Amino acid sequence: MARRRKHRTHQKGANAAGVSEDGIPKSFVVKHGQVGTSLAQLVRDLRKVMEPNTATRLKERKRNKLKDFFAMAPALKVTHLLALTLTDLAPSLRLVRLPVGPTFSFRVERYSLMKDVRKISRSAPSQGLEYLTAPLLVLASFPPPSPTTPAHLPLLMKAFQSMFPPLSPKSMSLSGARRIVLIAYNAERGTVDFRHYIITVKPYGVSKRVRRVLEGTSQKSSGSSSMTRVLDLGNERDVADFLLRKRGERGPESEAGYESAASSASSAAGDDGDAVSLADDYVGRNNRRGQKKAVKLNEVGPRLELRLVKITEGVPGKDGEVLYHEFVKKSRAEAAVLRASHAEKKRLREKRRKEQEENVRRKKEKEVDKQQDSGSTLEDPENSADESDEEQSEGEWDEEEEVSDDEDGEGRTDAESESDKFEEPSAKKSKTRIKS
Repeated sequence: MARRRKHRTHQKGANAAGVSEDGIPKSFVVKHGQVGTSLAQLVRDLRKVMEPNTATRLKERKRNKLKDFFAMAPALKVTHLLALTLTDLAPSLRLVRLPVGPTFSFRVERYSLMKDVRKISRSAPSQGLEYLTAPLLVLASFPPPSPTTPAHLPLLMKAFQSMFPPLSPKSMSLSGARRIVLIAYNAERGTVDFRHYIITVKPYGVSKRVRRVLEGTSQKSSGSSSMTRVLDLGNERDVADFLLRKRGERGPESEAGYESAASSASSAAGDDGDAVSLADDYVGRNNRRGQKKAVKLNEVGPRLELRLVKITEGVPGKDGEVLYHEFVKKSRAEAAVLRASHAEKKRLREKRRKEQEENVRRKKEKEVDKQQDSGSTLEDPENSADESDEEQSEGEWDEEEEVSDDEDGEGRTDAESESDKFEEPSAKKSKTRIKS
């Protein structure tokens, strides 16, 4: 019997919604240098926020540099890099738009981890299915574009917008809207607040106590850290004591009486501004299309308060012109000198790159010619051997070749022949001497 193969039922990212991955931003969230345990946990929390379009299980090594991630990003279609590092003053966050920049440098003024926010939250923890889809981005308190608006704020808004998938109301499904990332600008402090929420839908027109009876309450059991949905009515004499008691009443022993019908109806109605009619089916029980529901936001963290310090062209290691600096201000003349120096560096960099490409091309051509020459010698070994024999015969004497006396004597003169006659007896004398 063939073995049954298990397939993934929960697909992350664009494949889960049937959307093409083209145009969806992807990110790396890494720590750079020596950081503590809190910043390492903050890196993991930010990866949780950026899911599913991020490398959740990315492992950095101590010898890894930022240029290693820059080299790996194009193959994986990564568009953003968030690098956290620890400086002498405060933690620092760099947001890099790959592959050519710009780079935004932030100082982390304050931050809270997800576990810290969870401790002070009354709502139940998330089940984890909210992270199968990308969050919705909400930009708040940013000034509208105008001649008086600082030039770096529109650039900052575009940088945050490019980190998350674009919102398309016509194509997206309502059940895909599960989380919200809120980025609010604080004009008084000059900082940017980062918040992360989960969208919850509650019944509308039902009092809070009735809803607690229907849905249960989230309490921590004493024996374990798991969450159990148990409503404790052991101290109540009647269910009416719990449902109809006035607000602020401590217990059933009070003589204040029950809550009136008018006050109960007002508490059940709630605020009409919180109620919406569902345009489509939503996740959860009885969340059908057309029903009136109350939408709530539960914060799950992390929290960040960021101060923009600098905006530069290019990526770290190939920094270009400084577009904005919080603390250093340059005059027009100084800015022009810096701009000219950056342009000169860029020109030299392009020149070296072209020279390297030319050297590589020339080297490849030499290797190809060398391979062709070696291939031609291997294809015709007999011709090469004949040619080598001919060259050897031209430069050396062949002992087997017979030369006639006539041919040898044709080119000799009478004086040379007479000298040969005189030389022969001397040779005989030398032989007789050796014999004696």
